[in-house]
Amino acid sequence: MNALYDFATWEPLLRLLRGQHAERLAAPGGYVSGFVRLGAWSVPLRRARTAWGRREGGVDPREEAAAVDRVRHALGPGEQVSFVLTVDADGRAELRLYGSSPAVESGYSAHPGTLVLVEGALPEPVRRRPETYPDVRPAPTADPELLARTLRERLPDATGATEEDLVRTEERLGLALPEELKTLYRVTRARSADHAGDDAARARHADAVDGELLDLDRLFVAEPSTRKVSWEQGAAEAVRTPPDAAVQGLIGSPGWLVFAGTGGGDGIAVDLTPGPRGHLGQIVLLDHEQVIGARLLADSLTDFVVRGRRKEDGRQRPGGGEPAVADLYTGGPRGVEAVAHPALEVLSIGVGHGVAVGLAPLIGLPRLRTLEARPGTLADPLEITRLTHLEYLRLGPDDWRVLLDAGAVPRTLSAASVDSRAGRDPRPMLDLADELLALFGRPGIPRTVVTGDLGPGPARRGV
Repeated sequence: MNALYDFATWEPLLRLLRGQHAERLAAPGGYVSGFVRLGAWSVPLRRARTAWGRREGGVDPREEAAAVDRVRHALGPGEQVSFVLTVDADGRAELRLYGSSPAVESGYSAHPGTLVLVEGALPEPVRRRPETYPDVRPAPTADPELLARTLRERLPDATGATEEDLVRTEERLGLALPEELKTLYRVTRARSADHAGDDAARARHADAVDGELLDLDRLFVAEPSTRKVSWEQGAAEAVRTPPDAAVQGLIGSPGWLVFAGTGGGDGIAVDLTPGPRGHLGQIVLLDHEQVIGARLLADSLTDFVVRGRRKEDGRQRPGGGEPAVADLYTGGPRGVEAVAHPALEVLSIGVGHGVAVGLAPLIGLPRLRTLEARPGTLADPLEITRLTHLEYLRLGPDDWRVLLDAGAVPRTLSAASVDSRAGRDPRPMLDLADELLALFGRPGIPRTVVTGDLGPGPARRGV
């Protein structure tokens, strides 16, 4: 028997949950829910505060971690399990477990994550390839000879890469290394083994380029797949490269060649696919906290190393005209008409203080591919059927129910999400998710019921 479905695996966690939520579980229809995966978990336990060396008012975090670890150790690689616990007056527990589906992206609660309705489908910004700007050229500051002299002065004892090393790297990556980058590696191959145990040498290498150099074997191209963008994140973005942009506003590019890092998770790359006002071989920063775009650091690798120049603001700026991404609120200062223009790609409608909105002004827009509408914000969900280019739709459960009952779920969709408010029972949301997956012929969410006896519970207040 899989340990994940053994009541004994869950019992320590269930006892902690029952101990803190006895009254809630004893109420009619009472339940508690959460999720566990290898790298994270969310369970409704209030942790004890530490005061004057004592823990007060909740669960010892060590006890919580030990209980959760019993579940985590029963999970396979990449698996996640959501749970809903109910306990009757006699202590009989029913645990409903919802496993991982290849058609559902992992979320951060017991509610279902994004549903991928078409196998292998990716959001439009992830699919977007860079534009070609034939007039871009290397910057005047690019000077391989000056770069080589500077690096040799800073790293006099470094061991350089051979021409054979450079050729092997080009073959592995499938592209030609730019001359400035080859110059850098001819001075130092940046192998940590070359200065193992020598902290001063390691520091000199970091100072030489103001970053942590990657050796040739770790050099990589920052394609969109390296940026770990979820469907929900990607669908909410739009690729925008204004006419005056130095860097293209992409999620990833076959021309972003990462050769160093900041030590904080950001990549430093040579840009071989610059924007219309950029330079071939400029240096950009790929911020790990951003989903899209890159920040210009220097016009060339020589400029970056020799002068240490940093651009103050190389982030993507909105282009002229109307934005491709718009946010509205019911009762806000502008309505749907104000954002309904041919360039609109993404529209999010949030809850304000006014009445629900109509979607008629959006009908016929050629690029509108994402609609997110919080529960209660749409006057008529069936108007969605007239938006013929949607690939991602996020709605509240009641609006999804209207579309499902009318047989009106757009078949253009590649992905969808059920917008669930905090504290709402996840079970109907998971049922709704399974309906949507079945409609598109996708695998459902595995379900298992585990039962056991927790014994008499703590006495309720007033008893």
